[in-house]
Amino acid sequence: MNGTVILGSRWTDKWLPGLALGLCLTLATAYGQTLPQQVGDQEIPSLAPIIEQVAPAVVNISVQGSVATNNSPSQDPFFRRFSPPNGRREVQSAGSGVIIDAENGYILTNHHVIDNADEITVSLIDDRTLDATVVGSDAGSDIAVLQVDPDDLLEMPFGDSEGLRVGDFVLAIGNPFRLRHTVTSGIVSGLSRTGINPQGYEDFIQTDASINPGNSGGALINLRGELIGINTAIF
Repeated sequence: MNGTVILGSRWTDKWLPGLALGLCLTLATAYGQTLPQQVGDQEIPSLAPIIEQVAPAVVNISVQGSVATNNSPSQDPFFRRFSPPNGRREVQSAGSGVIIDAENGYILTNHHVIDNADEITVSLIDDRTLDATVVGSDAGSDIAVLQVDPDDLLEMPFGDSEGLRVGDFVLAIGNPFRLRHTVTSGIVSGLSRTGINPQGYEDFIQTDASINPGNSGGALINLRGELIGINTAIF
């Protein structure tokens, strides 16, 4: 049994074109869950057509940045408060993102993926690499919006997370361990989960689809190929 739990943010607000904080998303499309019955001449159901349709909208995000360091000899957090940061350390990290507006080059991801970033590079499924800038980011909801050059991009349509039911089939697409466009499947295991981020947004989808480090910011989709959540945390 897979014990991995992935939590994707549920969305109920309307998408605001201004993207002031990159937080409000439209999820108005009707949601339906039907397994494919036939693909071409094959009678065995396959998820391949859905994945082929939406995978180009999922991107790999590479981040180079720096964080403050504290060389205080004390490891006690109380005493380290009195020793100001006295240096910076270079860091590199990777995550995932989803193209949500191809015309304007907007990409949705997690705030923690791009936090402390000095340079952000986005890799597409066709091996193109693009420089990205942060349009808006919010630590409380752990959501960020990036922008890249909008040249020949494919966006992922939004689904209706309010229509989800426990037991619905879902797919997670991302870049765990820099393994690009890895797809896993599962079901919705729970809804309206709380206690995950008590200082911020609290209304999470729980699913048993397997993910690993690097999946953060990637897509949780329904079987219509619609975005219903952003993979955020593993427990």
